[in-house]
Amino acid sequence: MRVQVNGTTLYVDVEGAALEPDGCTMREKPTLVLLHGGPGHDHTIFKPAYRQLADVAQLVYVDQRGNGRSQDSDPATWHLDQWADDVRALCDTLGIVSPIVLGWSWGGAVAMNYAARHPGHPAKLILQSTVARWDVDRVVEGFRAEAGEEAALAAKAFLTEGTPETFAAFGRLCAPAYSPDPAFPSEADIQAMARMTPNPELTMSFMSTARFDLRDRLAAIRCPTLVVAGSRDPITPLDTAQEIAAGVPGARLEVFEGSGHFVPDTEGERFFSLLRAFVA
Repeated sequence: MRVQVNGTTLYVDVEGAALEPDGCTMREKPTLVLLHGGPGHDHTIFKPAYRQLADVAQLVYVDQRGNGRSQDSDPATWHLDQWADDVRALCDTLGIVSPIVLGWSWGGAVAMNYAARHPGHPAKLILQSTVARWDVDRVVEGFRAEAGEEAALAAKAFLTEGTPETFAAFGRLCAPAYSPDPAFPSEADIQAMARMTPNPELTMSFMSTARFDLRDRLAAIRCPTLVVAGSRDPITPLDTAQEIAAGVPGARLEVFEGSGHFVPDTEGERFFSLLRAFVA
């Protein structure tokens, strides 16, 4: 479906019922809103793996403003405050009260900013492989540690220049380091990327110019928060997760020692068990 939100149209998909028959009553499940990474990617990265949570929550997938199958929008509105306010407006439009919001990678930055700007609105927050502060040098060092000097130089070039040439080199030299799994990218990973509707202009522009720092906003987050991180993640290194957990009151940090950026791929059983328990 497509939903009008703050002057644009967002693509939304829903999996699972909000109300389930339970004897003589209807049992209401929480709603889990999933915010994808990128920017310039879309919600399909969550499919099909996250559907296994549909028995404990209604899943709401959204292509965020400027991303995926959502309407073309003014690039001047492509910033963290607008993306955060879109989450609140989308929930209000759909009648979602007290959502659980999961943000992966860049989506995690959106989720943090949303929870800080609208305290009391989310019931819970899941921050998966993400950062509160965009630090190019830290990311470059992450790729140097996981993939060597050539990858580090490619990351530095893309994250400062953001051209099609540096983007292509980043994909060739850096993307394989997103996971320590020697089988990455698998055929399933390749198919998942092929299913995506990308916006490379948004990716190149944001990644090469974004210099955000949300650390001073984290204390405003009032809901239970789960922070998930892979210890071998080059793009959102472990110390970024530690930084978030230190800044969000009462946040719980779970580290996956055998994972990089794609924790569900490498340690899926533990990951989804953790999410199920936190959601339910």
